[in-house]
Amino acid sequence: MDTNILLESGTNELEVLEFTISGNHYGINVAKVREILTMTDITPIPNSHPCIEGIFMPRDTIITVINLVRALGFPEKTDRRNDMLIVTNFNNLNIAFDVDQVLGIHRVSWQDIVKPDSTVNAPGAGIATGIIKKLKDLIIILDFERIVEEICPETSLKMSQIEKLGERERNNIPIIVAEDSPMLQKLVTDALKTAGYTNLDVYSNGQEAWDKLLQLKKNNGVDYGVKCVITDIEMPQMDGHRLIRLIRSDEALSHLPIVIFSSLINDDMKRKGERLGADAQISKPEIGQLVSCIDNLIVNLSK
Repeated sequence: MDTNILLESGTNELEVLEFTISGNHYGINVAKVREILTMTDITPIPNSHPCIEGIFMPRDTIITVINLVRALGFPEKTDRRNDMLIVTNFNNLNIAFDVDQVLGIHRVSWQDIVKPDSTVNAPGAGIATGIIKKLKDLIIILDFERIVEEICPETSLKMSQIEKLGERERNNIPIIVAEDSPMLQKLVTDALKTAGYTNLDVYSNGQEAWDKLLQLKKNNGVDYGVKCVITDIEMPQMDGHRLIRLIRSDEALSHLPIVIFSSLINDDMKRKGERLGADAQISKPEIGQLVSCIDNLIVNLSK
C-alpha cells in the first residue's frame, strides 16, 4: 500500500484510506491517519463507554481504541485477532479505530464526493460526511469527529469558553463561514453570535462560499459583503485549501482575512495553510480561540 502520496496544497484533492466493516466499505482522510497497525493487546478500562475497547501504548503514547463495529451498530465477530488498528490524530486527540480490513489509499477530488442527503443523514444525527461514487465500490467517508463526540461529548466545541466571555458589544461586520457539518454550522453560528458577531453568511462547502464571493465581487464589490472568511478544510465539492488558493489568487479578494477552523490542525496542515496564505489556523474544539482571532483581525481592519 502506497502511503507516500504527496498532495500539492489547494488542488482540491485528498487521499482516502479505504477500510471495511462487516463487508461494507468506508473511508477516512489520510491527513487524519498517523499509522496502521495489526491488532495488539488492548487493556480494558473499567466503566468506560461500550464502544471503547481500552487503551494501548505504542512508543510511550497512550492511545484510546474505539471499536468501530459497535459504534456503527453492526453485529460483532467473535474473533477480532486479524483486525487492523487505524491510529489517528485530529482535534488534538490520538485515537485508534478497530476495523476489519484496510484495503488501500485512493486519490480523489472533492468534486467527486457527494454529500449525503437527508435520506442518509438525518439532521444533526448522521455520521457520513460524503460518498465516493466513482470507484469500484461505494465508499462512505465517516464523520470521525462526530463518532468520537457521541462517545466522549467533552471533545466537542468548548462552548464554555464563549460563556466566560460575558456580555460583549454587537458587531455587524459581515463574515462568511464555510462548514459542511450541519451540527457544527449551528454550534459555530451560535458561538459567534453569542460573542457578538451577528452578520454571518454560512455555506456548506468551499464552492458555495466561492460562488458567493464572486457574486459580491460582480455586484457591489466584495468589501460591502464580507470582511472575513472562516473555513473548514474537509468539505465536499471544494475543500478549504482550494478556497484559500482561489481567494489569494484573485486581485479583488486577496486582501480578505482568512481563518481555518478545522479538526485537521497538525504540523503538516499548518505548513500547507501558511503556504496558501491563511491568516490563522485554529483547531475545532477551541472556539474561544476562534473568537479571539476574529477580534484581533477586526481590530486590524479598523486601523
